Amino acid sequence: MSTRDWSIQEIARLAGTTSRTLRHYDDIGLLAPSRVAQNGYRHYDQAALVRLQRILLLRELGLGLSQILAVLDDARDGRAETAALETHLAYLREEQHRLARQIASVESTIHAVKAGESLMAEDMFDGFDNSRYREEVEQRWGKKAYADGDRWWRGMSDADRRNWQQRVADLSRDWVAAAESGAEPGSAEAQNLARRHVQWLTGIPGTPASTPGGDTKGYVLGLGEMYVADPRFGANYATADGTTRGAEFVRDALRIYAEAHL
Repeated sequence: MSTRDWSIQEIARLAGTTSRTLRHYDDIGLLAPSRVAQNGYRHYDQAALVRLQRILLLRELGLGLSQILAVLDDARDGRAETAALETHLAYLREEQHRLARQIASVESTIHAVKAGESLMAEDMFDGFDNSRYREEVEQRWGKKAYADGDRWWRGMSDADRRNWQQRVADLSRDWVAAAESGAEPGSAEAQNLARRHVQWLTGIPGTPASTPGGDTKGYVLGLGEMYVADPRFGANYATADGTTRGAEFVRDALRIYAEAHL
């Protein structure tokens, strides 16, 4: 077996992730470096790369980090890993079917527009839904959280959905602009954004922030950490330098706001 190892920067680049994420994986016991150099840099050997590949696969399948840790720790008999993979294979097949419906919807629309035919509104949005996040939401916050949020989303008019999406886009844009301007997380500008962010969260049914007696503070703090640790969410606050600086700015500003007001 090869004795070569790779630096944390090399692995982050090759795996399409960030050094920050890899350090977080180490902190929670998910992926330890094979050695730490005298300069403090983490290095990973071939066995660590194999483990990272499995982690990334399980992330793609929708498992949370705690579940992945349990799967990898239980992989001695292979049963837990196989069960998890079979569950998420079914999810992927559902997603494949949804995408096929989406493709057919768009192809049908293109054909109708080119041919000058009337559009069938009931067919145009087949496959466009929010259910692909169902499993993750239920794992994090329970089935009721997903059901409440899904009912709220589906009950919106098209105009309400557009307005809500614009609100989210505006908030993300303003966060990035503040981070790139060099504002401090505790500044009036950042704290105003944090207030808007929390107001946005409390308006989403099913979340702890919208539930009377819910742990709004813990929820906000947890989301802030997730923005940094999970590239899918951190991408909403990505600055021009391509680092996690924007997500870290959001996290720190939310933490200050939560400690003061929640």
